[in-house]
Amino acid sequence: MNKLIACLVVMLISVVAAVADTEHVEERVKDAGTVLKEILDIPDNIPQDLLDKAECVIILPSVKKAAFGVGASYGRGVMICRGGEHYQGKWGAPALYALEGASIGFQLGGQATDFVLLVMNPKGAESLLHSKVKLGADASAAAGPKGRTAEGATDIVMTAEILSYSRNKGLFAGVSLEGSTLRSDGSANEKLYGKRLTAKEIIREGKVGVPASARELVALLDAKSPVNKSAPKSLR
Repeated sequence: MNKLIACLVVMLISVVAAVADTEHVEERVKDAGTVLKEILDIPDNIPQDLLDKAECVIILPSVKKAAFGVGASYGRGVMICRGGEHYQGKWGAPALYALEGASIGFQLGGQATDFVLLVMNPKGAESLLHSKVKLGADASAAAGPKGRTAEGATDIVMTAEILSYSRNKGLFAGVSLEGSTLRSDGSANEKLYGKRLTAKEIIREGKVGVPASARELVALLDAKSPVNKSAPKSLR
């Protein structure tokens, strides 16, 4: 009898822990929506024409410098893309992603930093959907320009596959994340959706619907950038 009770207690603890972990992942998705809304409300924010040409957006709330190494850091957030074969549909369900890299730590200054990355072409998106990507090596990356439009941006910025921005202590700026890596967070995706799924299955194959925790984020992007304005040839 005592063994049975002990087994039941262990099972109950496991269930409670799993539910708490799932709620933690859901909070991360909600935080991503909050961060993006706050950044898009900044007057000198991400240029609208760049947002309108992005196939995907990656939001990483509160990336922190880790204690295990000088400059090392780790952050988790979401990647969300436009639907359809050529990224011309509405924004779809998000996949959870992780950002890692030594270079981030020196820029954070020990403070939590929010990051927003724009994925500017299908090549960059497909790279992120299939494997771990090192920014600046596997995918070209640049600090994103700010302001109402991207006029005056350099050729490097305009041809980059990924543009990155940061917000730290209320300051918003383009920031270089070269040398850092992005990868799909498989365990977090499983906790959010209740089954094993690849980022490609979530984002491109539509095997799951938009979870409740991501509805505000999806609605925000549908309102702020409902149409992909990239040149049609660049999407094929």
